[in-house]
Amino acid sequence: MKPLAALFVAVLAAPALAVPGGEIGSLRPGAYQCEMPGDATGAAGLRTPDADFDIITANTYARPEGRGTYLLTGDLLQLTSGPLKGAKYHRVSNNFMRQIGPDGQDTAMRCVRRVLYKR
Repeated sequence: MKPLAALFVAVLAAPALAVPGGEIGSLRPGAYQCEMPGDATGAAGLRTPDADFDIITANTYARPEGRGTYLLTGDLLQLTSGPLKGAKYHRVSNNFMRQIGPDGQDTAMRCVRRVLYKR
C-alpha cells in the first residue's frame, strides 16, 4: 500500500504537463500593428488599424474603445472579452501572429509587435 500512496502523492505534487490546447502563457507588453500583405507594385503591407491591439498586462489587451482579456494556450491566442472578443490568432513567434479565420486556418492578416515605451 505504501508504494501506491507514494505514487499518489508524487502525481499530485507534479505540475500539469499535458494541458488541452497547450501550456497557458502570456504575451510581452507591446503594440501589435496589423496589416494585409501588399504586392510588388506598392507597399509591402497594407495597414489595418481596426485590427491593432496593445498587450498591457499578462492577460489584458487594449484598444481605443476599451480593454479586454485574452487567453494564450500554446500558440493560440484568443481574445475572450472586450472590443475584439472572439478574435483568434496563431502565434508564429514572440513578435508575430497570424489571425485565424472562421474555418480555423491562418488568414493573410498579420500582426507584428512593437515595444511600448513608458515615458
